[in-house]
Amino acid sequence: MSGASVLYDVPGPKAKVRNRIYSVLGALAVLALIGFVVLRLSANGDFDPARWDIFNYAGVRNSIRDGVLATLQVFAIAAVLSLALGVLLAVARLSDHRPVRWLATGFIELFRSIPLLITIYAIWVLLLNNRTELGLSDNQPQFWALVIGLTVYNGSVQAEVLRAGILSVPKGQREAAYALGMRKTQVMTTVLIPQAVRAMLPTIISQLVVTLKDTSLGYIITYEELLYSTRLLAGNTTVGGENPYVQVIIVTGAIYIAMCLALSALANWIERRGRRAKTGIGVVEAGDMGNAGALTAAVAADAAADTAADTAN
Repeated sequence: MSGASVLYDVPGPKAKVRNRIYSVLGALAVLALIGFVVLRLSANGDFDPARWDIFNYAGVRNSIRDGVLATLQVFAIAAVLSLALGVLLAVARLSDHRPVRWLATGFIELFRSIPLLITIYAIWVLLLNNRTELGLSDNQPQFWALVIGLTVYNGSVQAEVLRAGILSVPKGQREAAYALGMRKTQVMTTVLIPQAVRAMLPTIISQLVVTLKDTSLGYIITYEELLYSTRLLAGNTTVGGENPYVQVIIVTGAIYIAMCLALSALANWIERRGRRAKTGIGVVEAGDMGNAGALTAAVAADAAADTAADTAN
């Protein structure tokens, strides 16, 4: 019996029919909801081409572009720092030294428990009140508050992901590495962490997608990322005496979806590339046994010749 059958009961004929019915009903419900929303928006005139004409102006496109660039800038820095912090915290939590392990555990549990919005706001107030001593300009407290808040929260989550990946590596590999004379640092950096990253790559990328979406919380501290820029744009623009909030929300949502899909596609490409990597000793096909035997004999002959030469010398 396979492990999958133990954890998952294969549905029978009746269950398959019932699941298909539920799937069809669910799809129809979603389509009905989408149709209802589209009809309401159409009745309100939100699909009127005149209301979408604002995106033909260069100033509007430049504002959206600047918001996208600000979002990607925060995400790039926070993603790198959160991964680095995650590795550090994961290694510290697996440390043999109890104070180090307790400190890492406390840090992880603290920032995983506090809502991210509160963390960002508290860091922003702290940096804003001390920006003169820290040498920050007027707009830098918002940027660094968002980066630091995303780093400590997502770094704590990534630490638990990496720790689970490290613990999933077979114990024999660690023991074999120690038997070869490797130090603990070498075992961690060359044996455990690479395998943990490869095993947990989908979860790591999923958390990076969360990091990208959480950059939208910067609007609370008036950081001019995509959401803040587009909301400000919709509030300061009128079309036919009304603010084009619906149009701006649709465009902003489409941009966020495109960025997340691009990141997911990159993750899938990296994962497929990693699976295609040739590691270890390849399995010889049954039809190539004769060639394998000849190759083994040649290698043995070369080794014997080298041994004889060393003995003669």
